[in-house]
Amino acid sequence: MEGLLVHFFVLSLLSLLLGGLCQEDAAVYIVTMKQPPAVHCIDELKKFASSGVSYGGSETFNILNKTRNYSRTNTNYSSYLIRLQNSLLRRAFRGERYLKLYSYHYLINGFSVLITSQQAEKLSRRHEVANVLLDFSVRTATTHTPEFLGLPQGAWVQEGGPEVAGEGIVIGFIDTGIDPTHPSFSDYLSVNRYPIPHHFSGICEVTKDFPAGSCNRKLVGARHFAASAITRGIFNATLDHASPLDGDGHGTHTASIAAGNHGIPVVVSGHHFGNASGMAPRAHIAVYKALYKSFGGFAADVVAAIDQAAQDGVDIISLSITPNRRPLGVATFFNPIDMSLLNAVKAGIFVVQAAGNTGPSPKSVSSFSPWIFTVGASAHDRIYSNHLVLGNNLKISGVGLAPGTDGDLMYPLIAATHALTNETTDANDMYLAECQDSSLLNKDLTKGKLLVCSYSIRFVLGLSSIKQALQSAKNVSAVGVIFYMDPFVIGFQLNPTPMHMPGLIIPSPDDSKIFLKYYNSSLMRDKDSKTIIKFRGVAKILGGLKANYSISAPKVMYYSARGPDPEDNSLVDADILKPNLIAPGNFIWSAWSSLGTDSAEFEGEKFAMISGTSMAAPHVAGLAALIKQKYPNFSPSAIGSALSTTATVYGKQGSPIMAQRAYSNPDSNMSPATPFDMGSGFVNATAALNPGLILDSGYDNFLSFLCGINGSAPVVLNYTGHNCKISTMMGSDLNLPSVTISLLNQSRTIMRRVTNIANDEHYSVSWSAPYGVSVSVSPIRFFIASGQQQNLTIVLGSTMNSTSASFGGIGLYGNLGHKLFIPLSVISKTKHKTTVTRKRC
Repeated sequence: MEGLLVHFFVLSLLSLLLGGLCQEDAAVYIVTMKQPPAVHCIDELKKFASSGVSYGGSETFNILNKTRNYSRTNTNYSSYLIRLQNSLLRRAFRGERYLKLYSYHYLINGFSVLITSQQAEKLSRRHEVANVLLDFSVRTATTHTPEFLGLPQGAWVQEGGPEVAGEGIVIGFIDTGIDPTHPSFSDYLSVNRYPIPHHFSGICEVTKDFPAGSCNRKLVGARHFAASAITRGIFNATLDHASPLDGDGHGTHTASIAAGNHGIPVVVSGHHFGNASGMAPRAHIAVYKALYKSFGGFAADVVAAIDQAAQDGVDIISLSITPNRRPLGVATFFNPIDMSLLNAVKAGIFVVQAAGNTGPSPKSVSSFSPWIFTVGASAHDRIYSNHLVLGNNLKISGVGLAPGTDGDLMYPLIAATHALTNETTDANDMYLAECQDSSLLNKDLTKGKLLVCSYSIRFVLGLSSIKQALQSAKNVSAVGVIFYMDPFVIGFQLNPTPMHMPGLIIPSPDDSKIFLKYYNSSLMRDKDSKTIIKFRGVAKILGGLKANYSISAPKVMYYSARGPDPEDNSLVDADILKPNLIAPGNFIWSAWSSLGTDSAEFEGEKFAMISGTSMAAPHVAGLAALIKQKYPNFSPSAIGSALSTTATVYGKQGSPIMAQRAYSNPDSNMSPATPFDMGSGFVNATAALNPGLILDSGYDNFLSFLCGINGSAPVVLNYTGHNCKISTMMGSDLNLPSVTISLLNQSRTIMRRVTNIANDEHYSVSWSAPYGVSVSVSPIRFFIASGQQQNLTIVLGSTMNSTSASFGGIGLYGNLGHKLFIPLSVISKTKHKTTVTRKRC
């Protein structure tokens, strides 16, 4: 692909080519052309007969079979498109300076180019050009979970165990790269034959810091994309690495969650925390680095990465990234990333994206389109807790992956500001309380004591670190460290932090006040001089190395972005359910890059525990690989349906899943989760491999939906080359495994079509109506033969006027044990007929 080696010549040409441009308003633009991309040259997806359905991966399944990759190697047409692009630029900019960064030709036909706004205007007037868009920035959305998801006893057993789970499936990661030396990505751990899938044609870049041999039968491809960042002058080749090497940690973490090897020991700060495994430990990994530690990323680079991943033949794309702003224009769906992913779906690729970490506000979701499977973050049942016991027997909870102090011994407490050397002058300096410089501390005073340090805003900003405080404590012979929360650090949530010595952070400002009150009241001072003459406060640290298991999991995390899905930048609601479901995303152990700096506390470690919807998305990518392995001919929508309809809305004890509603004290601000918090529910890995019925949608359905948006016809033509006919299709008319209606004006009839991928079965149907809505479904009972389809008619009526969202659901129950749940969400309800202006043709 053109652009693979672009960084090598960009650096040398920048000063020459940009001299004139930079004096003007040069910027990177993404240009799409009217000629269709290479993926549109693939033969129309074939329809099969209605018999011969497979119940496993060995036979031919003919209802949902979607052919793919027939024309991936059609280099003649791709070369033709590139020649057209180059010719256009030469003719449009005769004698003018410009710098072409990438050619896109597989999923979209276009390019990214560094030009001035006047040149962009000139391009937009060319008859060959469909669209000219200013580049925009994107960001990352930032073990035990296989057991929590039931994989060892469920899905892995069905696949033949972890030694074969995900075999033959390639997952492409658009992220910050990978550490190829990590044992999670080694191919030497398997005793069985481990061939690279024939359908994958990707390559492995070779650079000084990503040498030959970095890729193997596990890590089958690795590239990097940074041209847009380089042109802006913000790319630091030393820090950001002009190679697929992960200098951040995020990409290594997400790849390992989805497809890391099975049974890799997790050792951090010398402590063993069990063994790690990806969801599909036998799947293959292809890395497309387009995000970087120092600046995030840009759409031009991300689109190039997606285009290459699809051309290489990945089966699944995992995106733990989101745009920094909501896309402008007719609808949120019309942006280069989402439209590239629409064509990826056309090519048969299942696309998973993180919902974003901007919750818990409504409409905060940053993944918009119905062809993208959006994942929110939940807690799982493993928690690490640490406690401090004071001399007055008061017990204070804290965080810290640290050993405890010896037995029942109580140790004296001493604050850093009370242990300064005589040479230290300003005891009120914030820095001194943070224990960052052992040369300022009096070892004679601190030896054998618990050193008390302040956790200030400087830790949040990365100016001070836990590791440095621990080193200071070691240097002055303290037995451990206690961090109290500075009152100016409000609402900051702490991840469990590894410590090589007894230690603990008190995350609550209120608990910190209680601790400081005890400490200060225990000081013995001289009556006249008020100097401290004795430290009488004592405490012991219980330790936080052993995991506890909660019965309240799962719950939707406060940071997980929420629906409803905004259809446009004015926050009009779309008839699309987002997120699609939730998966474990909080406190996730996974592989970490040896150069990773994304989480300072884990710098230099092989594993890290971090949180975010970035961690939830690759869980689902790995589980999708298991489904794709069992049902190789499933369409992307069929995979999404299997995951969605089998998700659970109940926790471990059978009570409804809860959602955190506030950033501060989130566990004290919870209520039952709705579909706008959790989509269809919490992913059920085992049930998803045997869904019984499937709801399927295809590329043509998504095109009809896009054409139904008012004013969308020119944009659809620009991105897809498709001429819209009159369409009244709404999002609720798509054959999705959910029903979402933003405005129910008196009544609406919705159709859903299910396909049986199992044996002949009898089904009964029941439902619960959203508040203020009447619901009827027909038929209420039906028999469906293997491979056959059944239409369901859903009639919803308003029984009141309301603008408050309400929720219900439809359950389908088969006599062979299959259970499906389709959530119902209705936002605004109008009982009497009114004239409503909607964004439809």
